[in-house]
Amino acid sequence: MTLEMFLVLGLVVSAVILFATEKLPVDLTAMILMAAMLLSGLISPREAIGGFSNPATVTVGAMFILSAGLFKTGAVNLVGAVLGRIGKMSFWLVLVVMMLLVGGLSAFINNTAAVAIFLPIALTIARDTGASAARLLMPLSFASMFGGVCTLVGTSTNILVSSIAENHGLPPFGMFEFSRLGMIFFAAGTLYLLLVGVRLIPKKAAEANRPPVFGSGDYQIEIVLAPEARSVGKTLSKSPLLKNVDIRHLDIFRDGRRVDELPEELVLQAGDHLKVRCDLENFKKLKERRGIQLRQEIGSPPGEEAELVEAVVAPGSTLDGRSLKEARFRSRYGLTALAMRHRGHVMREDLENMRLRAGDVLLFEVDEPNLERLREEKTFVLVSQVELPVFRKSRMALAVLIVAGVVAAAATGIVPIIAGAIVGCCLMILCRCLTLEEAYGAINWQVIFLLAGVLTLGTALEKSGTARLLAGWLVDTVGKLGPVALVSAFYLVTSLLTEMMSNNATAALLAPIAISAAESLGVDSRPLLIAITFAASASFMTPVGYQTNTIIYGPGQFRYTDFLRVGTPLNILFWILATIFIPRFWHF
Repeated sequence: MTLEMFLVLGLVVSAVILFATEKLPVDLTAMILMAAMLLSGLISPREAIGGFSNPATVTVGAMFILSAGLFKTGAVNLVGAVLGRIGKMSFWLVLVVMMLLVGGLSAFINNTAAVAIFLPIALTIARDTGASAARLLMPLSFASMFGGVCTLVGTSTNILVSSIAENHGLPPFGMFEFSRLGMIFFAAGTLYLLLVGVRLIPKKAAEANRPPVFGSGDYQIEIVLAPEARSVGKTLSKSPLLKNVDIRHLDIFRDGRRVDELPEELVLQAGDHLKVRCDLENFKKLKERRGIQLRQEIGSPPGEEAELVEAVVAPGSTLDGRSLKEARFRSRYGLTALAMRHRGHVMREDLENMRLRAGDVLLFEVDEPNLERLREEKTFVLVSQVELPVFRKSRMALAVLIVAGVVAAAATGIVPIIAGAIVGCCLMILCRCLTLEEAYGAINWQVIFLLAGVLTLGTALEKSGTARLLAGWLVDTVGKLGPVALVSAFYLVTSLLTEMMSNNATAALLAPIAISAAESLGVDSRPLLIAITFAASASFMTPVGYQTNTIIYGPGQFRYTDFLRVGTPLNILFWILATIFIPRFWHF
């Protein structure tokens, strides 16, 4: 063990802790690690910035733009509309069709984008049919992961590991090299969910989404009675305010003090503050009552064309880990949060200073200009039934042809995937499927900086000899049982780490170790890299293991244990399948 090895191991341990706890944003963690390696002399400045020019980083950025082109032309929403028409026929039919559609899309576009499109559709189907939204949302997220492992461009992790292999002098992965095992995973995962998994979702998670609850459930909102309100001067029990409105809980405050009189005796007065707990549909009814004003709106007239919108804090957004006040959200958008659901709990006070996490659901009242801005930004995933944006439908066929051309060119080997992706991005803009501003906005810069940072950590592992050291330990322990056992071990370790930290970071850390382990055993490293790739993209046990799980966490009103209950058997099933089929499809 040299001093350099001790330093690198210390950085690896620090990285795992920081990525797992998310005390800092993952992209910032990656940049801090890069800076630490530079200052310690573990890597040169050229090696430090090499991650930004790595083919994986550039290709992933290009794939974000290509996915945006499909969305902006309405191609993805056209598929979603088909699902909406099927929704009223049968719960099980719509579940199967939804999983096939989102899985098929996720094989070629970003998983998170696919889930964001289908999320409001699934919630609408649940509301209209009385089905459990939770029983639709978890299969939705899982199916996107099933599809993502079927092609090279299905997830950024696939592209990342392929690039790492190429940097080590190994052949890159083919466009459909994953497809045989990916389809086995897809079929096995779908059957598991249909036969077992859906039934493991707790009944309380299902009951929480029955009508009339819309989207993410109950909110607590504070309203003020204006002098012209019809309820002023009337007892609470006979107040027109509560007529035909389903109120779950109501507290009344007057001059800063809570009023505890009986409803038959309490006479409402102008200026009374009412803290009302109800679902979004009933909140809309309250908003229509004359003389009702949201406390946050005092001093400014409410917009006549305002729309109530529920929005999920997106993974990797600028709000993740910050409060609305810290992010200057009100000055940026001119909006105020009316209510919040945080990890299954309704937050009642001090929303501006509440530290947000990815998956939290906020309620806003938004006018049309600000609504369009919210759609364009990646800060939120909108889940309410608001009007869809205007698509460039006349260019839909062009967008589909461009993406199909990129995939076909890479699959046939006519051009490398990075060249095809860059050409495809240029064509998207030249054909006006996207504007240049939309192309820049489509890139998830957190992923780009994360990839650049963890790739340099992989370089330090190799350069210092730490990868060979860890590989030697693995070979001495697990390798004695043979290369199949090593495949199984790498899959299991990757799967467990991915549940706690970024899947890209996990793959970047383990891929160099796998290559060194294969060299020590004198076998082909491809099966080990395949195991890492599949395991890093199949995270079902926690709501934070994969971005799509985080997106559905709030709207589905899930608990952490719900993912453990449904996802653990699925992780074990895939581990067994990987151990059996990877050595058969990729020989040592």
